[in-house]
Order: sequence, then structure tokens, then C-alpha cells
Amino acid sequence: MEAVTLLGTGAAILSTISFTPQAWKVIRTGETKDISVWSYAITVTAFALWVTYGLLRGDWPLVGSNAVCLLLSAFILAMTLAPRRVRQAVKREVT
Repeated sequence: MEAVTLLGTGAAILSTISFTPQAWKVIRTGETKDISVWSYAITVTAFALWVTYGLLRGDWPLVGSNAVCLLLSAFILAMTLAPRRVRQAVKREVT
């Protein structure tokens, strides 16, 4: 495997898993008070743009990794905007 491919693969894997701990913490605790809505709104928008860019270029690894990041960051944003009763309901269902 080429060094460039290894670099891209490593970046995709780390980017993808980087949102998992935060998403799991939100699910486990039901708390989002320390999460910046604006930061996640920008992040979700950025990932949506990356997915669109990847689709237009036909770059499926770029699409795949950014689509997963988009889903995880959108979940965190949605939970941050959701009322406490909804976050608690998710917590009860998953844990």
C-alpha cells in the first residue's frame, strides 16, 4: 500500500472514530450542557459539504468516512438541541 493511501486511511479512521466517545457520553449521561451548539452546527455543515464534494468527485472513501462523521456529529447536535426529556428517553432506551 502506498504511503499516501496509508495516510488517507489513517486520517479517515481517526476522523470517523473521533466523534464516537462524545456521542456515547451523550447517550450514557443524557447531558449536553457543555457542548457548543455553534461548533457542532459548523462541523455538521462541513461534513455535509465534504460528502457532497466526495460525491461530485466520485471519491467513495472520502464520502464514506465523512458520511459516518456527518451522522455522528449530527446526532450530537440533535441531542444538544433536544429537550432534556428526549435525551433522557434516548439514555433509557440505549443503556
